[in-house]
Amino acid sequence: MALVRRDVPSARPRAPSGTRVVFTLAALSIPVGMAAGCAGWAPWKDPKEAAKLAEQYGRTAKQRIAEVEKGANEAKKQGKDREEAFAGELANAILGEHDPRVRASIVEVAAGLDAVAAGAICEGALQDPDARVRMAACDAWAKRGGDRGVQLVADRCRNESDVDVRLRAIRTLGEMENASAIPALAAALEDPDPAVQYRAVASLKSVSGRDLGDDVNAWRAWAAADPAERDKSWSIAETFRKIF
Repeated sequence: MALVRRDVPSARPRAPSGTRVVFTLAALSIPVGMAAGCAGWAPWKDPKEAAKLAEQYGRTAKQRIAEVEKGANEAKKQGKDREEAFAGELANAILGEHDPRVRASIVEVAAGLDAVAAGAICEGALQDPDARVRMAACDAWAKRGGDRGVQLVADRCRNESDVDVRLRAIRTLGEMENASAIPALAAALEDPDPAVQYRAVASLKSVSGRDLGDDVNAWRAWAAADPAERDKSWSIAETFRKIF
């Protein structure tokens, strides 16, 4: 019996894998090129278009920050009363501001205002839910200083869970160079994080005016000593450390 040959349809030729990659990249190049071309169109460069967008969507964070800085400069030029009034405006603005970048800028501006409301802003900002704002508040108190500022930053240092904010608070206490910060800094020496311990040592050097080196235990012993006896008992140890 004769065998009947049945031709099997050949499989559809497949393009080499490299070709498929080229095709894919070529396809992607079309929208990418279109996007690149659109990048050159900047409607906000047109003042009328910018005003229209601001009316429709509101001012951007950058615009609000610029307005705050401009308003502060103008208020300072106009005198004490206007500065106080502007600080009150900032106090209301920060309560309704949703963007932490803007709130942080408000705190930075308030730090340079000689007004009661400005102090209230810097105090309240230490409790802000965003870490960036709390760090800005620490910086603000480094500028404003005072016993009240030391107390507020020390409380923030003790109760802060974010390590970056805590480090900023410890540094601020050192920059304030107020002996009332020693208990809070001594407590920071007990933190398990070596970075926190090191920052506390650096701040204690600034606050105490002494240099016992970087030995955390030496600073723990110094902080635990009777304040009236610190200068007497530790001056000898400090002298030997400098010699050797």
